[in-house]
Amino acid sequence: MNSKVAKSSNALPTQIGRVGVLLGGNSAEREVSLRSGEAIFQALLANGVDAIKIDTAGSAIDKIRAANLDRAFIALHGPGGEDGRIQALLEYLAIPFTGSGVQASAIAMDKWRTKQIWRGEGLSTPEYVVVEDSTDLAASFAALGGKVMVKPSHEGSSIGMSKVETLAALGDAIERASALDTTVILERLIEGPEYTVAILGDQVLPPIRLEAANTFYDYDAKYHSNETRYLCPCGLPEQQESELKALAYAGFQSIGCKGWGRVDVMADSAGKFYMLEVNTVPGMTDHSLVPMAAKVAGLSFDQLVMQILEGSLAS
Repeated sequence: MNSKVAKSSNALPTQIGRVGVLLGGNSAEREVSLRSGEAIFQALLANGVDAIKIDTAGSAIDKIRAANLDRAFIALHGPGGEDGRIQALLEYLAIPFTGSGVQASAIAMDKWRTKQIWRGEGLSTPEYVVVEDSTDLAASFAALGGKVMVKPSHEGSSIGMSKVETLAALGDAIERASALDTTVILERLIEGPEYTVAILGDQVLPPIRLEAANTFYDYDAKYHSNETRYLCPCGLPEQQESELKALAYAGFQSIGCKGWGRVDVMADSAGKFYMLEVNTVPGMTDHSLVPMAAKVAGLSFDQLVMQILEGSLAS
């Protein structure tokens, strides 16, 4: 792991060829993807790249084939774009693409499978229960400390998540999550500071501490609220910050991720870190965290986009 940031190698646009920015799609995160994709597209144009936008909603295969691409910049969030499916299509079409491959994308999109790997690797993540028809909800709720996060396993951007502190509220929260996903997990609530750690190639960018005015760092806090505070540098002592970076990098690597991504982490009152999830195609909007961390590390948004794209040259 290297905590220093390598500057873009400024690969010539002619070496990169024609780039399709894949955006939109059909997931619940379509709105965010459109904004991310537009920002990426404008950055590519500013760097002289022959870029086009492709909204994958509808006949994605026909659109991608017709575009005659040399490579793809994936700006799709959530199911259909971040879960290995678009990656598998691009592999089949022999089009190099940004970010993680099929298997790592599929695993990282599944919070349950991700946590299974982390626990198997001895990496810190909150205890959890997968909700099934036979699950004793009262016993599970008590075993997890009487405070939980209810999460759809395959959604991103905190969509469908609920913070539950009473058994009476648990059923409704599970119902909301179940409307979005067939797999719902109850995760022990970690009460303390929240951090996110962006990874760019083999570089770990400066962690960001998140302070949301909402109950937790939910969809509104991420994309709409002007009251959410982002602290970067994050304020941790050097040793703790190094520990946080090392944990996030290990979590990213254990899933098999590559290129770029972001690991979300909570700390408890004793300062112990717990990983929550990996984002293999993080947001790239004006509220997004990877550009924020990159800026502190000395990379402009345009440089960040080009460095992510250049990662696809090794594909």
